[in-house]
Amino acid sequence: MTDYSRIAVLDIGKTNAKVVVLDAATGEEIAVARMANTVLKDGLYPHYDIEALWSFMLDAFQRFAKAPGFDAISITTHGASAALLDASGKLAMPVLDYEHEYPQAIRDAYTALRPPFTETYSPRQTMGLNIGAQLHYQQTAFPDEFAKVAAIVTYPQYWAARLTGVAANEATSLGCHTDLWNPGNGEYSSLVDTLGIRSLMAPIRSAFDALGPVRPEIAAEIGASVPVYCGIHDSNASLLPHLVSREAPFAVVSTGTWVINFGVGGDLEHLDPRRDVLANVDAYGRAVPSSRFMGGREFETLSAEIGTVPANEALAALPAVIARKIMLLPNVAPGSGPFPGREKQWLNAGDASKAERYTAACLYLALMSEACLGLIGAKGPVIVEGPFAANSTYLILLAALTQRTVIALPGSTGTSQGASLLTGVKPAATQETRFEPFAVDGLDAYRAAWYALTE
Repeated sequence: MTDYSRIAVLDIGKTNAKVVVLDAATGEEIAVARMANTVLKDGLYPHYDIEALWSFMLDAFQRFAKAPGFDAISITTHGASAALLDASGKLAMPVLDYEHEYPQAIRDAYTALRPPFTETYSPRQTMGLNIGAQLHYQQTAFPDEFAKVAAIVTYPQYWAARLTGVAANEATSLGCHTDLWNPGNGEYSSLVDTLGIRSLMAPIRSAFDALGPVRPEIAAEIGASVPVYCGIHDSNASLLPHLVSREAPFAVVSTGTWVINFGVGGDLEHLDPRRDVLANVDAYGRAVPSSRFMGGREFETLSAEIGTVPANEALAALPAVIARKIMLLPNVAPGSGPFPGREKQWLNAGDASKAERYTAACLYLALMSEACLGLIGAKGPVIVEGPFAANSTYLILLAALTQRTVIALPGSTGTSQGASLLTGVKPAATQETRFEPFAVDGLDAYRAAWYALTE
């Protein structure tokens, strides 16, 4: 364990980015800065505004180095992104937005050459959600630019490389549906040779490694010379505190733009790649059965349509929702999740009140979560972290559907707290709210009808 007292975490999600300083003893966020993570539409393809993120990050580090101060930097970002560096360490090509879709011919060619699910436990994804598909697109569509690439690094490690000058890759980002990783063997998959990029892949380092201090010119700019840790995929950052403090089996529902579900203590034997399930790789290099859907994006869309309703009003509307079978069927956000190919559909909602529609929306999210947990054979209590941990309607319904204890953890996300543990600090004690299972009249029949219509 280290004796750091405060950790600065760069935490880049698909929708928002933040720099947060955490008290190492309590896990409390004692300083935070936020910005929207925007996508630029110019150039070769849609890409992240890397320079805006860099300026935001340096400004936050500079301000926070003065007060409250920090002893180390850790990094966590969303997955499905990689940075292509030239010989000088600068970007050879923009960092591709994973929601960009490629021409059909390129998609078909990639599908034909990617490894089987039994090798990578990575399902074929839409858009650029497989990093392997991104790399194939970039080298196929832009060969002249790709010829300048000297190193390929996963996204958290891009920021670590820019801060320290040390290029690295790391298993949690390589093991999240990239097609590039063989979790059974703990090494690159055959795809890196199929694409001819093995020599470009930066060395693999542990998420717990300190890659070095910030470069001298950055130390001078922000006013602090501190170590920078290698970094971690955001969903695995959320998982890490539970791996440290809980005994398997248990499930973690990590919520943000995506709802990522981990079945800790499960196995990989029965995963169905057609249902958006996969093996993630945890910070210790172990494969963890996982599933997901774009629940945060879906709830954002639904909230914009319906508005929000206090929990007591939402639960008061539940009997009417069940009795009248007011239902929302998947998918609000297409292209992912356990029910591929389906499009959003409301049933029996023509004259539903705002509270009834909101309750049905929360019930939809709870049903999607239950389906995802079932697909990975998750067992034990269900820990919910991130924004959904503040949605008591969702939590109560999830406990009722799964008939398991649901544990909600406070705070905006668990990613920053998890990333801080890479530095060797002890996990802070956290307050939690428990939702015990209970019976709801008519819920079993409602669930059966929803699944029959969905399946």
